[in-house]
Amino acid sequence: MPTYVAFLRAINLGATRKFPKDAIKAAAEAAGCTDVETYINTGNLRVTTGRRSHRTVEQALEGAFLADRGFEVPTIAFTPAELRGIVADADEFEADVRGARQYVSLLKEAPAKAAADRLGSHAAEGEHVRVRGRAVHMILEQESYQQATLTNDLVERRAGVATNRNIRVLRELAARWC
Repeated sequence: MPTYVAFLRAINLGATRKFPKDAIKAAAEAAGCTDVETYINTGNLRVTTGRRSHRTVEQALEGAFLADRGFEVPTIAFTPAELRGIVADADEFEADVRGARQYVSLLKEAPAKAAADRLGSHAAEGEHVRVRGRAVHMILEQESYQQATLTNDLVERRAGVATNRNIRVLRELAARWC
């Protein structure tokens, strides 16, 4: 059966969107997933399921999360091969700008060419962006993500639903689950 790595958006922010790891695992199992594993409490999940596309995995998990929590939890799923590709792309892009911090906005759907071009042409000193498939790589020379103009919010306004992870987390997940 296929394995997917899923990323939950906007959980554990404030008092009303709490979703502990154990509850995430139980909800995923209620959706029919097996071999469920989480990593840190920011919404990183590995599941095995009979579902055959990222869309059907996302829909099943989102339905289970809504039923469990009472609020929507946008979920973005990738195969292990896709996650390995995102990490390989990050390594390639990082080599171009040494010493920078890299974050990746993971998209539900690949952006249309016009949206990808708009993101790719983002111009701010010390900020670099590369769009490849359903991943937007943000390479930042600033000291902190909070100083950047290139954010997940900007990505979502231009390309649709996304969630953001530091590349270190994605590398760890690829090493553990792929």
